[in-house]
Amino acid sequence: MAGMSGHWAFAFGVLGNIISFIVFLSPIPTFYKIYKKKSTEGYQSIPYVVALFSSMLWIYYAFLKTNTTLLITINSFGVFIETIYVGFYLFYAPKKARVQTIKMLLLSVVGGFGAIVLVTQFLFKGAVRGQVVGWICLVFSLCVFVAPLGIVRQVIKTKSVEYMPLLLSVFLTLSAVAWFFYGLLLKDINIAAPNVLGFIFGILQIVLYVIYSKKEKAIFKEQKLPEIQKPAVVVVDENNNKKLPELTQEQIIDIVKLAGLLVSTDKIGSHVSHDTNCGVKAANKIENLPKLQTVDA
Repeated sequence: MAGMSGHWAFAFGVLGNIISFIVFLSPIPTFYKIYKKKSTEGYQSIPYVVALFSSMLWIYYAFLKTNTTLLITINSFGVFIETIYVGFYLFYAPKKARVQTIKMLLLSVVGGFGAIVLVTQFLFKGAVRGQVVGWICLVFSLCVFVAPLGIVRQVIKTKSVEYMPLLLSVFLTLSAVAWFFYGLLLKDINIAAPNVLGFIFGILQIVLYVIYSKKEKAIFKEQKLPEIQKPAVVVVDENNNKKLPELTQEQIIDIVKLAGLLVSTDKIGSHVSHDTNCGVKAANKIENLPKLQTVDA
């Protein structure tokens, strides 16, 4: 049974490495957006700084324990990729966000990790040292899963999932499942326990993403394009400088026909009677007709 448990632990450890590898790569679309916009906008650096610190702690813990090679491999990659993310964030972040990120790095990675190594090396020995570091790792692993809750709060407040990457939530959930069984089969509570909370938070983020992405789609469908206003035809009497009631299209056609009829009558009358005054009278009638002007409604 012990041999079977070891084989299963190794299998879940390899699976955990594969999924965690994808987890570490899942923020790439986020940083691609940052690169295109040349700004970090609403994105936060907390998850990446905490993940960097956590990976460093797990490497330290793995060196104090036995049969934890799989922890060393994946967390070494984690330190490498998270360092790139943090550096990329610092390059495109505005001044205020950059200063906050540098402060977090100094407090956690330099001060925090350095203090943990020094204290545990000088105050604790043997198995006790491994247990103390294990409990510290447990606490900060919980912080890794809690860190994205800042984004969850922003999603609820803005009712938008723009700044909450779905891939990260999905793979964090799958990773939590794999590492839970790995720790359970190794009978290491420090590895198993935090992943229970990680699974719960991962499911919460996925549910929120589904809810608010549907709301965003519904709002988008309800939005209508502004109606194009058609120019209205208004009749202006130049003699009185007054606007007469608006004419319909049929009325305009009738006026044009009437004007044409008057012109035709004038021509016929001039040929028959050679009365020069007739043409003048007809012309006066046409000029006195209200002119049409097109104005915007």
